[in-house]
Amino acid sequence: MENNIEPYERQRSAQRAFEREEAYMRAQKKVKALMGFYWHLASYVIVNLFIIILIVSNGGRLFSFGTFATPLFWGIGLLFHFLGVFGPDFMFGKNWEERKIKQLMDKENKHWE
Repeated sequence: MENNIEPYERQRSAQRAFEREEAYMRAQKKVKALMGFYWHLASYVIVNLFIIILIVSNGGRLFSFGTFATPLFWGIGLLFHFLGVFGPDFMFGKNWEERKIKQLMDKENKHWE
């Protein structure tokens, strides 16, 4: 009877080890994505400041479309990178709708008490 249980126990332990390894790999992938986004953000700020300073120092107007065209269009790409890393639930989070409904219902119940 023990021989029948032992492989099952080994399989459970192997499954747990696999799940831990899988969780570690997901976390590692998320950290790499975060690091990639932060490097993208840093290069966006540094390069665009350099471009704006260069344009203005060479006699260009500060408040013109040409001065801010690169930051604008690159910013759109940066926004999509942000959404790819943090997801569309960044602003409201998961279960935001349910939490908000509960909060409003609790507030309404206090009003009637």
